[in-house]
Amino acid sequence: MSNPIGLLDTSVIIDIEQLPAERLPNFFSVSALTLAELSAGLMATDHLPTRITRQLRLQNLESMVEVLPFDAYCARAYASLFAAVRSIGRKPRGSRAVDYMIAATAMRHRLPLYTRNPKDFEGLEQLIEIIAV
Repeated sequence: MSNPIGLLDTSVIIDIEQLPAERLPNFFSVSALTLAELSAGLMATDHLPTRITRQLRLQNLESMVEVLPFDAYCARAYASLFAAVRSIGRKPRGSRAVDYMIAATAMRHRLPLYTRNPKDFEGLEQLIEIIAV
């Protein structure tokens, strides 16, 4: 049974059409950072049909969901996540930094984070609810 509300990680948005609806929250938001990742994905291909498909999908998403900003409160939550990741010997910077900022957005808004990549968030279970989809 899904939670009534949650924040979807970029990995979930990418695969959302293939995921069973019962594994997702009834109402969901995305972080502005997810939009940034998806927008960057538009530029990651020179294949025009793929770029157009991605652009239409992004515009559809933006029109249908609440986009939560990464604000000063999220920045403070990120500091807590950063410390938690360091305490278990993982590197909080580098390729996972945006993932942790998305998790900080969920933490700041007290939302569970739905992800296709739960291993990316190992060690954060004390601070945020991580739901593998």
